[in-house]
Formats: sequence, C-alpha cells, structure tokens
Amino acid sequence: MTYGGTNWGNLGHPGGYTSYDYAAVIKENRMVDREKYSEAKLLANFVQASPAYITSTPGNLTNSTYTTSTDLSVTPLFGNGSDTNFYVLRHANYSNRVTTSYKLKLPTSEGQVTVPQLGGQLTLHGHDSKVHVSDYKVGGHNVLYSSAEVFTWESYGDQSVLVVYGGEGEHHELAVSNGGKATVREGDGIKVGKKSGATVLNWQTSSSRRVVQLGCGLTVYVLDRNSAYNYWVLKFPNDDGLYPPNLGGSTVIIAGGYLMRNATVAGSSLDLVGDFNATATIEVIGGAPSDLETLNINGKSTEFDHDKYGVVSASVAFSPDISVPSFSSLDWKYIDSLPEVKSGYDDSQWPAADLKKTNNDLVVQRTPTSLLGSDYGFHTGTLLFRGHFKSTGGEKTFSLETQGGSAFGSSVWIDDTFLGSWHGYDAAVNGNNTFTLTNLKSGSEHVITVVVDQQGMDENYAVGQNAMKSPRGIIHYHLSGHKASDVSWKVTGNLGGEDYEDKVRGPLNEGGLWAERQGYHLPGAPISDWESSGGPTEGTTSAGVAFYAAELELDLPSGWDVPLSFTFTNASDASAAGNSAPAYHVQLYVNGYQFGKYINNVGPQKSFPVPEGIFNYQGTNLIAFALWSLEAEGAKVGGLELSVNGTVLSGYGPIPLAPMSSWSERKAY
Repeated sequence: MTYGGTNWGNLGHPGGYTSYDYAAVIKENRMVDREKYSEAKLLANFVQASPAYITSTPGNLTNSTYTTSTDLSVTPLFGNGSDTNFYVLRHANYSNRVTTSYKLKLPTSEGQVTVPQLGGQLTLHGHDSKVHVSDYKVGGHNVLYSSAEVFTWESYGDQSVLVVYGGEGEHHELAVSNGGKATVREGDGIKVGKKSGATVLNWQTSSSRRVVQLGCGLTVYVLDRNSAYNYWVLKFPNDDGLYPPNLGGSTVIIAGGYLMRNATVAGSSLDLVGDFNATATIEVIGGAPSDLETLNINGKSTEFDHDKYGVVSASVAFSPDISVPSFSSLDWKYIDSLPEVKSGYDDSQWPAADLKKTNNDLVVQRTPTSLLGSDYGFHTGTLLFRGHFKSTGGEKTFSLETQGGSAFGSSVWIDDTFLGSWHGYDAAVNGNNTFTLTNLKSGSEHVITVVVDQQGMDENYAVGQNAMKSPRGIIHYHLSGHKASDVSWKVTGNLGGEDYEDKVRGPLNEGGLWAERQGYHLPGAPISDWESSGGPTEGTTSAGVAFYAAELELDLPSGWDVPLSFTFTNASDASAAGNSAPAYHVQLYVNGYQFGKYINNVGPQKSFPVPEGIFNYQGTNLIAFALWSLEAEGAKVGGLELSVNGTVLSGYGPIPLAPMSSWSERKAY
C-alpha cells in the first residue's frame, strides 16, 4: 500500500476500519515519517538511476556462486547489451534474524574479484536485503563494483556525483576503474588503495558523512542508511512543464528537508519547494547553477553559501505557532436522533417492507416478506425497521436475528420500552437475541423498532462466492403466540434510498439515522434551536441515539501542513463476545462528511484523521457526533479531543475546500 486512505462516508467493508492504512508508505494523515517511505524512496531513486536494471535478465538463485557463505542467497540480474550486473542478496532462510558475515565473489570486466579487497568482512543483518553492483555506469565512469547500495548519481558537465549508503555497523567497499587519485574531502575512516588499475575505497559505515573526490571527475558521497533517507533527487521540468524520465544534467541532488517537492532553474536563479518539520540546513550537492545569484525556498529569497566544489548550502528556520480549540470550550447542542421509539411517532411515509420474495439469490428467505435493506434501495449506513402487530395478551418473548457484517450492532424497542441489544464483536457478522415481553394487553396495538448498524457490504475475496450479496437487515424473527405474518413491517435507511438526497457527498455518505435523514450533519443545520449540552463526553442516561453538534473555529496559519485527527481515549481492544466494555457506537461528521465509525466495545481504531479540505483550516466547521448507546444505562464518550498529528512548514500551497453544500429543510420523515 502506497498511500493510506480513509473509508469515509460508509465506503468501507466489514473486514476493515474507517482507516484504510495498512502501514502504508504515506500515512493516511499525509505524513511521510514512516521508515517504509524512506526505503521506498531509496529503491525508487536507485531504479531511476539504473536503466540497466530495468532491462536486465534474472539468473538462477544460488547459495554458493557469488558469496563465501551458504547461509546467503543471491539472484543475479545480467545486463542485456550492458556490462552492468546486479546481485540481489538475502538470507537463504528469509526469516533469519542473525547478522551474517561474507565476502562477495564477483565477475567483472577486470576478471573475478573477491570483495572486500582491502580487508574486512561484509555483513547482512537479519530480515535485510541488498543490491550489489558490478561494472555500474555513472556517466562516463565505470564503478567496477560496489557492496554499498546506490542511491543515485548524476553528471554535470565533466563532473559526476555518486551517492551510496550502507546499513548500521556494516563494512563496505567500492572500486572505480581508472578512478585516479582519491582525495577525502570530508570525514575520515576511508581506506584508499589501488587494485588492477581501479581506485578502491574501503570503509566502516558511520553516521558521519564522508565525501571522496576522485581524479577522474567523480565525487562519491558515502552515507549511512538513515542519512540517505534525508537526500532527495528533483528533476527540472521541461518547457512544457512535464518531467523527463532520463538522466543527464536535468536533476538536482539535495541533502536535508522533511520532503523536497520540486526544483526549477531560470538563468542564475534556483527555486526549491519543500516541506520542513524542523530548522534545517539544505545542501544542493549537485545541479545548482555555477553562477547562482538567487536561491528561493518556498518562494522566499534565502541567503546561501556556494563553495568551490559547487555545493550550495542554506538554512530554513522552523518556528511554528499552532493551536486548536479544546472540545470542552465549544457550545454543544443536542437533539434526540431516535424519535422513532417515542409514543405517537408517525411512520406512515416509510416504505412498506412488503416484498414477498427477496431479490437476493444468495439468501434463503425466512420471513414472510423480505426485511433486507437492499431490497428496498437502502444499501448503506444504519437501517431502521418498525413492525406493527396487535397483541393477543399472550406474548412472552420476541426472538430476532439480525445481520450487518463484522462488529455490527442492533437494538430493539417495543413501543418506547428498551428490550436490549446485540452488542457485537469483531468476528460476528450476525446476532441472535431473545427478549422477554410483559404486560401486553389483548387487542392493544404495538410497534417493535429495530435499529441495525450495518458495516458495509462484503467484498468478493474469492471468485464465485458472491460474498457481496451477504444480506443486511433482519434475517429472522419470532413473536411468541403469533404467526410471523401477524407483524407488518416498514423500513427506512438513507433518505431517498437509491435516489439519495446529497448529490455532492455521494450515495454512501448518509445512513438512516433520523438526524441524517433531516440533514442535520450538514453545515448550516439549525443547531441553535436545539438543547444545550456538554457534548458527547456528557452523554446520555438511556439507550438510544443522541446527536451532538457544535461549530468549531479554526485559524491555522497558511503555509503550514497540520494533520488533525479526532481521538477517542476509551477504546477497548476486546474482541470476544461477552466483554465488559461499555457498548456504544459513534459516527463522526465534519462539514457534512461522515469521517469515522468508532465502536467502543470492539475497537481497535480510536484516532480518526480528517484532512484539510474537509476541515476548513481558516474558518467555521460544523462537527457532529451520533452517539448510539446499546445499553439501558446510556453511554458517554470518556475522552475526545482534536489532536495535532504533526506540524510541517510546507511549500505545497493552499488547499481548496471540498464541495460544501449546506443544509436546507428536507421533506424528510
């Protein structure tokens, strides 16, 4: 996974969470501080700088041909029409966690060579892999071999720059054919020798950079892996604004910065755009104009030094002043989002659940009429059912089976009396309850209300299984003393069903909660008319669905990337039926977009990123929470805050707001 995403607006399936970020290279909240990102960058730059790698032909895996250790395996990649060969090294037992010492045995244009030649042993750490090279072309130079991995290279006129790196505690060696005299320009600990006309460099990896100037016109930057993470290769765009895929003088190599984005040159001016998460020194080690007069970083003229080797260095200051409001300071408003269980509620406008046979050919129907949401055009979010019957006076129990996907929940009322809930757990896709009924008078009319929180449709993991047809809704019910047909049902979900109301945010954003059907999660909703409240952390004292909303003012400075997330502090990691964590669900809305489903008694997600563009970073935001208590005692969110997940001085530019249609009164039931 390259970029972590968000299953906003009911996009997800039951096998995942709101966050769709399986340790992605780029985090869901846009941060690039995972080591995986830097590793991907090292590999991508190596591939781009190594055209022979793309056209090479893999040879057979071997445990003995290219190293002195049978504990290691090597897959050679032979150049087609090129002398360049690559050797992909790993442990023969790839689960091995030990560090293994070895020497390389490489065929080169100068004959068979055992590396290192100037002493020492190479090492491979557990769960690691390397790409060694031989006869590797760097402009007009031939790197006879390198045990250190190549990050990139570039030629600038008659001079070339090569950047290589090694892991912590590793020993490495590199040889350049006809390299000439080697001068260590920076650092120490480099052993220099001559072998068969090649200049050989031998070293132990260090966190201190070493720079070696060769008489042939090649400068070698020797780094450790962690330092290499902070190097960037930026291409200059063509006149048409597109970026060339090839090497050859159109690239700058930069050391420093959290994320360097692009570079342009105009005459004696160099413009860099990048992001910084700390005060940083930027070095342009290759590609700056020799007559540089102006350096602009993120549009600001910046003082710089330009040394005799052509290296340009400058400093970028980092002084953030970022703050966000506390939720406790907001003017929270509350409205009941389950009026369906109140006496006198009118469901006459609800669709009748009277389809005799389901359209779902995967289902063996066990009810007189279908009670599956999708049969009535309700495919997403919360489903509500109301079953009407006349009492005989002999009803003792009501049994119910509901299905909503992994970790779903359901709650049941008869009239305004709460009967109970299916709390759900991670592996449960359906739930069974039997509720006790008392004091129903013969001839009296009653309504059973069922709320089902479906977790999305299943995905088809295997061909032919039709898992996406797994039903959502009521699978079976039994009212003691009655035939099933004695209960007549109505159903609702999102307002309008397939003819959904919100054409801006799309067909999946809303479910069937009363507040959603009214559009009260949208900016401009009439929340000032509602009851004042302490918000979701104050909570409720009875089962049901409470809807809280407040206006959140943000005034974050432009030019800064500040990832924000909603963080719940009392999530439970429990995953088995019968756990004791308070059972409640929360849906989170920001400016009308549903951006989180939090399930306290299941977890595990408790932090919900919301990007700029959904958030208005310089204005008013409507935030809302639907708090559904599945227990008679009610529920409250134990802790809730708006978290700042990073502070980055950014050159990206302004972020436009997502489409933000506002509330208008709906013809809703």
